[in-house]
Amino acid sequence: MYRHRLFPLFMALMASAALWCAPAAALTADEALGIAQGETDARIEALDKAVKNADEQTAVFIQAMADDAVRIAGKRLFIVRDGKGQDALTGADATVPADAEEVSINNRLRGEFDTALAALKLFSKDTALRMEGVTALLKDPDESRLPLLEKALAAEKQPAVRAQLELARAAASIGSADPARRLAAAKALGENKTPETKLLINQRLKVETDPAIKAQLQASLKSIDAALVWGDWLGALFSGISLGSILLLVALGLAITYGLMGVINMAHGELMMIGAYATYVVQGLFQKYLPGMFDWYLLAAVPVAFAASALVGAAMERSVIRFLYGRPLETLLATWGISLVLMQGVRSIFGAQNVGLENPSWMSGGVQVLSNLSLPYNRLVIIGFAAAVLLAMAWLIGRTRLGLFVRGVTQNRPIASCMGVNTARIDTYAFALGSGVAGLAGCALSQVGNVGPDLGQSYIVDAFMVVVLGGVGQLAGTVYAALGLGILNKFLEGWAGAVLAKIAVLVFIIIFIQKRPQGIFAMKGRSAEA
Repeated sequence: MYRHRLFPLFMALMASAALWCAPAAALTADEALGIAQGETDARIEALDKAVKNADEQTAVFIQAMADDAVRIAGKRLFIVRDGKGQDALTGADATVPADAEEVSINNRLRGEFDTALAALKLFSKDTALRMEGVTALLKDPDESRLPLLEKALAAEKQPAVRAQLELARAAASIGSADPARRLAAAKALGENKTPETKLLINQRLKVETDPAIKAQLQASLKSIDAALVWGDWLGALFSGISLGSILLLVALGLAITYGLMGVINMAHGELMMIGAYATYVVQGLFQKYLPGMFDWYLLAAVPVAFAASALVGAAMERSVIRFLYGRPLETLLATWGISLVLMQGVRSIFGAQNVGLENPSWMSGGVQVLSNLSLPYNRLVIIGFAAAVLLAMAWLIGRTRLGLFVRGVTQNRPIASCMGVNTARIDTYAFALGSGVAGLAGCALSQVGNVGPDLGQSYIVDAFMVVVLGGVGQLAGTVYAALGLGILNKFLEGWAGAVLAKIAVLVFIIIFIQKRPQGIFAMKGRSAEA
């Protein structure tokens, strides 16, 4: 399927291939056979010669070679597509002999064919195709392609494409035997502030022996590093905010069940897991029954994930936890046992292996802000989703009747009961709400990683750290703690590595809690112990 989609694309540039120099010579039988058979080095040499004098049929033949669509019978070559044969040299319809064999292509040759096709794109009438061709050549610079780049530069009118062609020319010249050309290329590369150019210069520095050229390469590298540093810092900041938003989603539910209700729920991670598997089930239903609406499955999965986790949480509270209020150790052990039961239940239903979820098309790709900074759409959506869930929770707790009852029961249960509040029902509602938010976290996490029975175990400790650091019962503290820990962790990763960064964050939290046990924000009220 992929090959058939590419074929019309290259049919469009067949006509433009003839533009690339003086009258192009047609592909001869010997040249075509040299490309199709023999030793790899000889075939590559024949390919280079053919590309320099490419005509329309040469472009078609090279594309067919890349697509494994060429057959050989004796000294005749045929292109076979959709069961129909063509003569590889003339393009005329032809009957493919029964004894025709496939032309073998190894990985090295495949890469050479891709590069040759990229070179042909340089002369397309489509600006996007020309830019695509230059980009491909930049990944594999070769001095032998300098004549092609020079001819493309002479014909190119678009400034953006010209700039990339000049960079490709410098990249191809950096390995030249002429020191003056290498020096000029080293200076030109310093003007392009991209990670790809930095990699190219580093590779050349390892083999360069001329002191003057080496000094210029180092100067260009220093210039590029200075330009890329902002992208690195902003990238770390975005990664920290992204991680912080995930921690916030995970910790919001725990801020209710632990922060407001005082229940140490070790099964909170498994409630997230249930939300993720609910999303997986919805995806499967859309794939089977509504394939045309697959891009919208995630919108349907959000309420399903919330409801599934909320129902499991309500069942947990009514069957076990309501008998253990005020007994933290027993609650911890009971919820830990429930977490094991839930994990084994998921293994029995879905299997022990991870299951894969696909991003909707509107969550694929990203925004290219700088040359070394790309913001993926799925991360941006999760950040926005976390903000929306936070605002909804703040409104629910601070502005609704249920929130008023939850706060009243949390601060003084006997008085709330005396005033007619059904405290048992409020406990169930609050626990179900916190569990449902955990399900939303699982739904979001399913879009950035694999979903498996052990999903919750990766986040439960971090969630407790966020709630304790932010201040028990304080949503604002949860926000500050989640974002702060996410950003701190990502900046430390760039400096000390992932493992040491995790240790450093844990040490920081321990020291902070020793100095301020109530967290960032202390709960205000008569029952608060500050």
